[in-house]
Amino acid sequence: MDVGRHATVLMSGGIDSAACAAFLTSQGFRISALFVDYGQAALKQEQAAVRSLASMLGIEVQEFAFKGAAPFGPGELVGRNAFLVFAALFATRAQSNLIALGLHAGTPYYDCSPAFIDTINRAVIEHTDNAVQVIAPFLEWTKRDVYDYFVQTDLPIERTYSCEMGGEPACGSCASCLDRKALQC
Repeated sequence: MDVGRHATVLMSGGIDSAACAAFLTSQGFRISALFVDYGQAALKQEQAAVRSLASMLGIEVQEFAFKGAAPFGPGELVGRNAFLVFAALFATRAQSNLIALGLHAGTPYYDCSPAFIDTINRAVIEHTDNAVQVIAPFLEWTKRDVYDYFVQTDLPIERTYSCEMGGEPACGSCASCLDRKALQC
């Protein structure tokens, strides 16, 4: 990775995207964050977590809202990461060198796979005449690896939010809550 480049990190308020922002910062990238309101059930909690984490990391957050869709609940949202990447490309007016996602190994969804990153990266490169690329620095790491990195960098777990239902307290049964249970965090 080239030092001094700018990366826009798609942030959700969870462990993975916060760790991605911290990782790219440690690699010398100038970081900004993008938070997208696409009608998710956990909108308020995720938005608060992103703002808190970005403030702590000293990075600017741009917020982008997609209005008119019916609210989304838990589970796979087909096409979500492709939508988020293109929302980032559109919202940032292709001013970042990189669009980064905190994806990791072990997620069964296509839009969390190496094939997805390759495909979406090719599309973004073509749209921007090679000015912008899509990366997922943790793509070969397990969720445990990402969490361990998160802990090692002294990021505060209490500033994150990861329940797909948007509950307070968290529901404890959605995929994100089960991940946190498995990590004991």
